[in-house]
This record gives sequence, C-alpha cells and structure tokens, in this order.
Amino acid sequence: MRLLVSSVCLAALACATLPSHAGTFLDRIKERVQERRAAQDPDLAAPEGEADATSKRQPSQRDVSYGNDPLQRMDVYLPDAFEPTTKATADRKAPVILMVHGGGWRRGDKNASSVVDNKAAHWLARGYVFVSINNRLLPQANPLEQARDVALALAAAQAKAPSWGADPAQFIVMGHSAGAHLVALVHASPELVAEAGARPWLGTVALDTAAVDVSPIMQDKHYRLYDAAVGTDPAFWRATSPTQQLTAGAKPLLLVCSTRRDDSCNQADGMASRGGQLGVRVEVLRQDLSHRDINQQLGLPGAYTEAVDAFIQNLTRPTYSKP
Repeated sequence: MRLLVSSVCLAALACATLPSHAGTFLDRIKERVQERRAAQDPDLAAPEGEADATSKRQPSQRDVSYGNDPLQRMDVYLPDAFEPTTKATADRKAPVILMVHGGGWRRGDKNASSVVDNKAAHWLARGYVFVSINNRLLPQANPLEQARDVALALAAAQAKAPSWGADPAQFIVMGHSAGAHLVALVHASPELVAEAGARPWLGTVALDTAAVDVSPIMQDKHYRLYDAAVGTDPAFWRATSPTQQLTAGAKPLLLVCSTRRDDSCNQADGMASRGGQLGVRVEVLRQDLSHRDINQQLGLPGAYTEAVDAFIQNLTRPTYSKP
C-alpha cells in the first residue's frame, strides 16, 4: 500500500512539474486511449463516466410519439422559413433528415449534442427539417426490433411531414454507429418498411458502423457487445445483416467509414460489392476521423460535410439556402 501511495504521489509530482507544452502531449495520450477504447468497443469512445453532453438546441417539437413505449419518441427541428405559421409552407416543401443515434444498441439519446448540434445547424440553414429519434434498446429490444422502431418512426414522420411544411417523399435516413447499422438494415429490408407502413425514401447515410455483415463477425473473434446484441443463432445473424438482406431496387446508400478502423471500411467495401452485384448504388466514403468525430464533426465546414452534402443534394430538392 505504501508503495502504491508513493507511486501515485511521484506521478502527481511529475505531472505537476511538466513543462507547459506537456499538456498537449498528455492530451494526445488521452486521445490515443480513447481511440483504443473505440477500437475495442466503438460505442465506448468516451471514457467511463464521460457522457455525451445534452444538446443546447431546443427542438420545435419535443417527444413526438410514434409508438406506445416511452422510448418511441422523436424531436423535430424546423427551419425558420418553414414554421407552420408561415405562408412558406403552402408554397414550398422542405426535405427531411431523420437521424438515429448510436450507443451499442443499449444506450444513447436523441438529444445528445454529438447527434444534433452540428447536423441540425447545417441542414436547417439549408431548408431541411431535422428529426432525431429514440428507439427501444437492449435488453428490452434486440437489433431487429430496434430496426422496426426506426421504420415506425419513419412512417410516423412521413405522415406528419405536411404539418411541418415538409415533403413526405423527400426523406433522407441517417444513423451513427449502432444507429448506422439500424438504418442500413431498414434500408436493405423492404419487409420492415412494409410492416411499418412507411413509404419509400430517397437514400440512407450510415455513419461508421462495422456491422453491415454480422455473420462473419460472429464466426471470428469479436467484441463482446455483439454477443448481447445478436446472440448465437446464425439465422438471426443473417436477418440482422444489411449486406445479406440487401435486394435489387434499394435506394442509394452512403457508408461513411473511419480509416482508423479496418473492420468498418472492410465491411463497407463488402456491402458496396454486394450492391454492385445487385445494381444498387452503394458508395463508401473513407474519413481519417475517429468513430466519435465522424458523428460529431458532420455539419462543420469542410470536405467531409461537403461530401455528405453532395450525396444528399443529388437526391433531394433543397428549397433554399441562407446566405
């Protein structure tokens, strides 16, 4: 015990006497530790106890229900020019981005800062409605049931779109991490969409999921979070694998992957190859960003946001752009 206390004291003394520029070095070490954690479990990119901050942006409509469960709720952010009280809604219809948070299928929230702030600011300024949803989580609901929640939320948002001054035919579905897996699964599974009563949407953006093909993951060494999510049944692995569920006629899909995670980009390439066989447009966008920053930095000025914007704008009909 004395040795341990002495070691801690010496470490504290050493840190206290480091030169001022050492803070940058320590910050880099902290970042590398977080990156290592992200590689082991991408949804644990933040250190234990460091929760994602709550968004400071207030939704125009909060906790809009799309089901009976308390987690089946969505927040709606409306661009100023498309508030329902204005005449603009009668003349122009806004496209919609529907966002699904990550969290290893077992945590996360629709009003997290990294989920909402930069994305909403960017696309609201371009005339889009931004919708952020919650869904049921493990252990209450497995990933297939969670995907059904996403489809239900999409159907409900499409039904409510006219009241927001939005166009139900101009939806982009987006998700990060586990949420990216869910949106890719809904994208690839027409039966999930049909069951929910959702209508076709324009395309999907999946932000850094390493789980578009679950079967090979489970047949090799894998992170323990997958065991709780998809279990041991190969039939369920196939049912929750967007790559294996993908069918001809699917809409365009953009898979953003971190080049710092081989599993993410390799899986994205595999789904793109499958898309090529089926005649489905599946694009892979590689980014030298951490798993967390792929989510958090989307919407900030730069080449990354511009590339995602180009994919979306190719599919939608933007109504206006603020100067």
